[in-house]
Amino acid sequence: MKVLIIVTNSAVYENSNLPTGLWLSELTHFYDSAKEQAYEITIASPQGGPTPIDPESVKPMMLDKLSKEYYTNENFMKLLQKTESLTEIAEQHFDVVYLTGGHGTMFDFPNNTTLQDIIRVHYENNKIVSAVCHGVGGLLNVRLSNGEYLIKGKTITGFNWFEESIARRKKEVPFNLEAELKKRGSNYKKAFIPMTSKVVADGHLVTGQNPFSSKEIAKAVMQYLKKADL
Repeated sequence: MKVLIIVTNSAVYENSNLPTGLWLSELTHFYDSAKEQAYEITIASPQGGPTPIDPESVKPMMLDKLSKEYYTNENFMKLLQKTESLTEIAEQHFDVVYLTGGHGTMFDFPNNTTLQDIIRVHYENNKIVSAVCHGVGGLLNVRLSNGEYLIKGKTITGFNWFEESIARRKKEVPFNLEAELKKRGSNYKKAFIPMTSKVVADGHLVTGQNPFSSKEIAKAVMQYLKKADL
């Protein structure tokens, strides 16, 4: 099984220069689960090279045990300085495409046409397309071969507007992810209690609401892959 994990290159909020980037746990749990299964893992980003880590994601209250182990792993952190570029891997085929989150993704995922093409091709070939938190924004502008938005009529989740208030980032973000997902005609769902885990699967499209969904979305996708490998 071949797994593609996509991370951001955006290190700041464009209107304030406040630091942002990848939300670490949204990478580590998925990476660790794929590694446990001995799957072939490729980490890529829009431009290639380093992915910045959102400083909020490595604060003691947010850094869980697994993520802390990876954060202090020199070899793993070096790996995050040498991600492949999307153009380099655009012609490769994977069994799952997973979009990590972090506010940085709001700036370099939604309008990246190479990312859109990768998602469309894999989705139309019945491969798993998965995204978590703000990474779900990478699905917003993906159109299928028939011209329809991929998420139209699909049941999905993603970071909601109230959670943006809790994160104190309403004035920093370039758009309201929850509202934009609904505008595309998706059947948007969210957890009853903000900042708790919510994972939604609609066929081979799997989305997670927020960082607290990191473990559950990794588990859901790995179970799907195991069934496909039988």
